[in-house]
Amino acid sequence: MIPQEIIRAKRNGETLSASDIADFVKGLSDNRITEGQVAAFAMAVYFRGMSREETVALTLAMRDSGTVMSWSDVARPVGDKHSTGGVGDNVSLMLAPIVAACGLAVPMISGRGLGHTGGTLDKLESIPGYNPYPSPQLFHDTVKTIGCAIIGQTGEIAPADKRLYAIRDVTATVESVPLITGSILSKKLAGGLQSLTMDIKVGNGAFMQSMEEARTLARSIVDVANGAGVKTSALITDMNEPLADCAGNALEIAHAMAFLEGEMNGTRAHEAVMALAADMLVNAGLAADTESALAKANAALDSGEARALFGRMVTALGGPEDFLDQWRDYLPKAPVIRPVPAPKAGFVSAYATRAIGLAVIGLGGGRLRPDDHIDHRTGFSAIHPISSRVEKGEPLAMVHAADDAAAERAIADFISAATLADGPQKRRPVVLERIS
Repeated sequence: MIPQEIIRAKRNGETLSASDIADFVKGLSDNRITEGQVAAFAMAVYFRGMSREETVALTLAMRDSGTVMSWSDVARPVGDKHSTGGVGDNVSLMLAPIVAACGLAVPMISGRGLGHTGGTLDKLESIPGYNPYPSPQLFHDTVKTIGCAIIGQTGEIAPADKRLYAIRDVTATVESVPLITGSILSKKLAGGLQSLTMDIKVGNGAFMQSMEEARTLARSIVDVANGAGVKTSALITDMNEPLADCAGNALEIAHAMAFLEGEMNGTRAHEAVMALAADMLVNAGLAADTESALAKANAALDSGEARALFGRMVTALGGPEDFLDQWRDYLPKAPVIRPVPAPKAGFVSAYATRAIGLAVIGLGGGRLRPDDHIDHRTGFSAIHPISSRVEKGEPLAMVHAADDAAAERAIADFISAATLADGPQKRRPVVLERIS
């Protein structure tokens, strides 16, 4: 393989063969290809794109660059969900134990916060002792015996993607649909999945700002994943306001516990979780249709079985044995908790959702640099949903901060991010479209 000839072909808009792509990815993995060549390849793909067949080949080659998990000894179908990220999006925490209680094995490999969006691993690290990087054997045993485990990407999973992404990140080639597709799916397929449901967020708190962008990415991922042999569909969901009524690591764990205890029925978070659960169960063949899948998911939640599985998962991965009953005592609490007063009476009509995510980072609840320490205590809770009415001075939300100065800044940021109108507002549906 001559790397520059592959780069030249893609630069000229030619279709690469699967063997050329596999050779390039192998060179990427063993460092035979320079960073300059990788950057040139990424830029060529950015401008010229890739066909479905090329993207499948890229995905499979990056998947096979590291360990591919096997679940041959697990007597359950194996499936997962992946979100493109949002604010107050703690869906994985509730979704994994719900579908596990319905008979699905869920080896969920999640990430940390990216930009203004929160990360599932950062949330779970609010739980004392929780280890998001267990040994492969412990991960396997937890999924096999409990039904679900939520962990982070290790160095053995799709290492070629890790190097390619790092170079894309500094060469302005992140926003390429084929490269995004290959990056997401190489890691997911390395998890040994048989089915996958994608949650493509769209709106002012998402990376995809328009429905056209969301549909393009959803269609690419669905086509490529199915082309790689994994039954996949995608839900496009609204991210024009925080999904949960909170944003911040420990606060979102507390919300998840309240959800699993049955306190969030009828909320936007409940609608999203149940829609994704139903889709996962249908894709896995554990339900014949959406209606029966919803009935199973609701039964798993209402019976307390999903809650019990979450507690068992936490304990298996190093968390407290009594977390299920004593979670309020274990989660860290901010020393300063203050209301965000509404500047006038009215109906909440809009949120600048990305700005709320950035305000959480400003409180210390996210990272400006990869090595930044996270303050898991901080964020916003009791966020009024769009369409709710508030009186002047009534809390729009509660801010949780490390000190008074940080609280004052966050209060100002949140007020700037909220729009109040004189009349009632129409609620947006959470699930906007399904791509199959």
